[in-house]
Amino acid sequence: MQQLLRQIPQVDELLRMPALMQAARRQGHTPIVNAVRAELEALREAIRHGELEQVPSSAQLCQEVLARLECERGYHLQKVINASGIALYTNLGRAPLAKEALQAIQQVAGGYSNLEYQLTEGARGSRNGFVEPLLCRLCGCEAALAVNNNAAALLLALAALASGRETLISRGELVEIGDHFRVPDIAAQSGTRLIEVGSTNKTHLRDYAQAIGEQTGVLLKVHTSNFRMIGFTESVPVAQLVRLGQEQRLPVVADLGSGALLEAEYYPFEEEPTVPQTLRDGADVVCFSADKLLGGPQAGILLGKRALIEQMRRHPLARALRLDKLSLAALEATLQLYLDSEHALKSVPVLQSICAKKEALEQKAQQLASLIRERTPQQVQLEILPACRPVGGGAAPGQWLEGYTIALSSPSRTAAQMEAALRAAPVPVIAYIREERLLLDVATIAQEEFLLLAQEVAQVV
Repeated sequence: MQQLLRQIPQVDELLRMPALMQAARRQGHTPIVNAVRAELEALREAIRHGELEQVPSSAQLCQEVLARLECERGYHLQKVINASGIALYTNLGRAPLAKEALQAIQQVAGGYSNLEYQLTEGARGSRNGFVEPLLCRLCGCEAALAVNNNAAALLLALAALASGRETLISRGELVEIGDHFRVPDIAAQSGTRLIEVGSTNKTHLRDYAQAIGEQTGVLLKVHTSNFRMIGFTESVPVAQLVRLGQEQRLPVVADLGSGALLEAEYYPFEEEPTVPQTLRDGADVVCFSADKLLGGPQAGILLGKRALIEQMRRHPLARALRLDKLSLAALEATLQLYLDSEHALKSVPVLQSICAKKEALEQKAQQLASLIRERTPQQVQLEILPACRPVGGGAAPGQWLEGYTIALSSPSRTAAQMEAALRAAPVPVIAYIREERLLLDVATIAQEEFLLLAQEVAQVV
């Protein structure tokens, strides 16, 4: 081992190789040095683990360094095929955009736009003016504001309405919203002091009433979209909290999380509060995500009373949290689809996946299974099975949607080997394993992905 380690060339020796000198002129000296050092360290590790019997030549090492550089220059954020059945898969980017949203992004991204310019007046305009009228029309609110995500929306609301004052919240609603971010942490950054009322499983209206004092600034209602409490539980509905807020002249802020923009009857699950109903219940401010049930780009939406939204619009944080032009273009295009509810159900990919009928999913499964069967050996076992899947993204926790999955097993490869190979495919496929079989849920696989998926599966099995 020591003899092999002594044969490894020095960094400077490789850097004098003509190919690497030429690469350094194109890409800069530092990236080449870093790539050489990384390659030599990988070589040392291979020798220490007994994986090499001889040291490659300097010319071979030079080619390995160039290959490493080329790999590092590639795109690391890439398209994947979601075969998990989870429509709002946070790790996979949540909501895929509708084709109308993609077209809007392309149109705006390729040149200049009237982002903050009024074409009719020839004067400076507001970037919020593109989505605010649409949101007001769709949801029946006085004013609206879009920021870069829902955590930002809650932060801005509390900073503008309750900084230096108290915010009352039920103890059972102090949720962690993902990646270890918690509502109390966001509230602390806004400058408000959270006052917990009630108990973990039961909070009554009197708990809020008894906690109201001179320093109270906001009554906060947070939808526990990540989990469900069952059994001996009770929480205060928005409408009741609003009546208390009106009596005490305190605004009620409702954080809905997932943001169901349609009326409740359009969704195949229960107990998920909708944006229009929460506004009808009288909430002064409603905030939610745009890239979950709404099916748009990452954004946080704030709706409500004009005076309160205006306070947020004028707050210094509003500029720090504002949306960029591409997100605004995608959001406007997505909201346009909602002007006709039936059109939205057919055009927004998340709604297509969540609201798909069981019979339609069975037909999709049969079509995909046929394409796979045509390309795989007879020894590969393929079966279409009923399946249940979560919505994902914290929406409708504990509720399952019915559908179909394709189960595959191969005599030559284990399910784990096939799953890993699909993740390493040119277009990675995210599937899952159950009872030693590889499963592909068709609910989240687009029709135009079928042929590519069938080809990649055939190579893997």
